[in-house]
Amino acid sequence: MMFGVDHDFSAWGWVLMSLSMVAFWVLVIVGIVAAVRSFGAPPGHPAGPVPRTPQDVLGERYARGEIEEEEYQRRLQILREAAGRTDSSPVSQT
Repeated sequence: MMFGVDHDFSAWGWVLMSLSMVAFWVLVIVGIVAAVRSFGAPPGHPAGPVPRTPQDVLGERYARGEIEEEEYQRRLQILREAAGRTDSSPVSQT
């Protein structure tokens, strides 16, 4: 022997080498997926779902026929008035 040491791998050496190879490729794939997701989104586009406004919910209810046009218009007017307020007082529905 050249260095006086046996260079054969034991069973643990093969197991650790295999696990590190799998971990390396998992990290490479995760890195590529993260890069594609971050660079693939258009600029200014939110990453998550866009929150719905109360007007959106009201419009959906009207479109499904859950409320009549008069009630839709009345509630839409209340929401518009509430959005124009500068204080945080509750809106009265009288």
